[in-house]
Amino acid sequence: MKILALETATEACSAALYRDGRVCERFEVAPRRHADRILPMMSELLEEAGLTLRDLDALAFGRGPGAFTGLRIAAGVAQGTALGAGLAVVPVSTVAALAAEALAQTPVEYAVAALDARMGEVYWGVYRRGEAGPVLVGREQVVDPQRAPLPDDLSEAVAVGPGWSAYGAVLRRRFGDRLRTIWPRRLPRAAWIARLAAMADPDTQWLPPERALPVYLRDQVANRAKA
Repeated sequence: MKILALETATEACSAALYRDGRVCERFEVAPRRHADRILPMMSELLEEAGLTLRDLDALAFGRGPGAFTGLRIAAGVAQGTALGAGLAVVPVSTVAALAAEALAQTPVEYAVAALDARMGEVYWGVYRRGEAGPVLVGREQVVDPQRAPLPDDLSEAVAVGPGWSAYGAVLRRRFGDRLRTIWPRRLPRAAWIARLAAMADPDTQWLPPERALPVYLRDQVANRAKA
């Protein structure tokens, strides 16, 4: 299986090529340069592997949550590239990618991923270890850090993502005794977008290019408020 993945939801910009279980990645922290860097990264990976877009099985992208501009770039590049090459797209959660990396590097059963959503909020997702990758507990949401939920049976977790830096004092005060370790500087990476895409069900989670859409979460909150 060959999957090309891209991730631009935060200040980091990355692309990765998954090829039969192995992953090669380009990763840069490049604020406001995602649109300039992502296509060259993708091209470099394919050229080094001796592949073209038409050799791929699918194109994966970080669908959010994250920065609005970055999510639009990822979805737009994924959609345009997949349309031109006749590929399926695989949208992958950015917080799931953070959780997957954290769970792969620690023995705990839960990962709590948080991205800075600005305006005093975090993008929040709790995942438990599963046989086929991280399993979402509850739902991903945008929430005030003082109201961020954890499952009652969660006794030990790894905390990951820049939301733990932006709102670390509040979150540590609430959950410090339940956290094994905290990695506040970790950012979502295309390598983990690619790995999760490879685990996805092609029949239900590989989609036509026109369904390469970002997931903002904050828009969903606004829409519920209007209802």
